[in-house]
Amino acid sequence: MIEDILISEEIIKEQFVCDLNACKGACCIEGDFGAPLDDNEALIIEDILEEVLPYLNLKSQESIRKQGFFVENVNKDGLETALMPDGACVFMGRNEMGITFCGIEKAFRAGKTTYKKPISCHLYPIRVTKNTKSGFQALNYDRWDICQAACTKGRREKVKIYEFAKEALDRAYGSEFYEQLSAADRDLQ
Repeated sequence: MIEDILISEEIIKEQFVCDLNACKGACCIEGDFGAPLDDNEALIIEDILEEVLPYLNLKSQESIRKQGFFVENVNKDGLETALMPDGACVFMGRNEMGITFCGIEKAFRAGKTTYKKPISCHLYPIRVTKNTKSGFQALNYDRWDICQAACTKGRREKVKIYEFAKEALDRAYGSEFYEQLSAADRDLQ
């Protein structure tokens, strides 16, 4: 436990580094749901949408204009990014090598926005479970077979999940939280 947040030991023990050359960003395409969004993120994306749209393909732009960019998730406990008919995130694009990219992040990297991308995407493979009534949060490793190359690369480079997600953890919880997580890792060793 750090700051009332339960952290799975897997986040400290398992190793992971995205290998986009191997998976081509399959996490933006596979699965049954869009990226989880909190209410604040939906408002931010709404504010920057016009800056993001030029980084998306025409079908995504059309879908967003007709149906919006988010939906209520099936459990009715939050929002998520909308999906295209093929299951891809509405903000997903592909480069010339067939590797996916996030249009929101592309606009950020081009200096068009100060918002990088949904925190749920930035934290991946860490997934956050929240109980809004109790305020309880848990950070868990979302083990998925499409990420086998990332696990192999993580072991080869000796990078633990929490180290891979350092920037996202700092963004979501602050640098002091990350330092406490790092100290917990040292204590477990």
